[in-house]
Amino acid sequence: MLAFLVKRLLNAVGVMLAVAFLAFMIFRFVGDPVELMLNEQASQAQRDELRMRLGLDRSFFVQFGTFVFNAMRGDFGISYRNQQEVFTLIVERFPATFELVLVATFLSLAIGIPLGVYSAIRRESLGAQAIQFISVLGVSLPSFALGILFILLFSVTLQWLPAFGRGETVALGWWTTGLLTPSGRLALILPGLTLSLFQITLVMRLVRAEMLETMRTEFIRFARARGLPDGSIHFRHALRNCLMPVITVTGLQIGNLIAFALVTETVFQWPGMGLLFVQAVTFVDIPVMAAYLIIVSFIFVTLNTLVDLTYALVDPRLRQDALAGGAHGR
Repeated sequence: MLAFLVKRLLNAVGVMLAVAFLAFMIFRFVGDPVELMLNEQASQAQRDELRMRLGLDRSFFVQFGTFVFNAMRGDFGISYRNQQEVFTLIVERFPATFELVLVATFLSLAIGIPLGVYSAIRRESLGAQAIQFISVLGVSLPSFALGILFILLFSVTLQWLPAFGRGETVALGWWTTGLLTPSGRLALILPGLTLSLFQITLVMRLVRAEMLETMRTEFIRFARARGLPDGSIHFRHALRNCLMPVITVTGLQIGNLIAFALVTETVFQWPGMGLLFVQAVTFVDIPVMAAYLIIVSFIFVTLNTLVDLTYALVDPRLRQDALAGGAHGR
């Protein structure tokens, strides 16, 4: 088990270094931040002084090595645009993104699981076919288009929900939340629903497929033969056997929700990490862009590593296969 753990951790470190190098290499050449930070009347001496202060006069590899060393300590440098520490900016924006992802995950499970069960046990009904058709639309339509449609319908036409912003928030130490205020909860509905639509479709289809497979097993036939009611068979026996892959996929999709929340945050002007990244791209704020990609990649790698380790604890054959593969590779 120790060898398996070390191998997974080394793979995670290698992936993080590769992502850091690619991100830094790409954004190193997207533009000159000095030209954006100073006005056109700035002298060459002022430009050289700023370039030296930002460390841009050093070689590429020296800058990258310094960035990796500092990032390991949580120091991502100073934002070119805001003139603040990048880590401070991300800490300020992270609660908004996490809260949005939390609501989207809750909606995906609360809506996707019942719809998946219904479409499985009533698969020939008109309602189940309508759910299948809507799920295709949920996968096909981009989130920014759905967000704009929601704003047009619920904010502009019906005027039920706010179109942008986070509403009133409450500070709990360094953490801020809108779940404790009425305006904050209302502001979460539209962006949370927009972000969760693809996840709802994914969960619904997964539950439906697992339910259809489970309903054909022997123990379900035995439960029917014993005369158990349909509700007990469907929800107490069949659904419980379908939840493990749903939980696994949901855990892995949290990284996707954090990564792709930037589109939803831009549409609804949600003050999270995604909106911060979009603004950083506009102003060629290299430290913020690189830090965002590093943090999102770290979340992906951490979740995947935890899933691998969990599977290895549950099924020892995975450890043996992984180690055997490494031995053959050598």
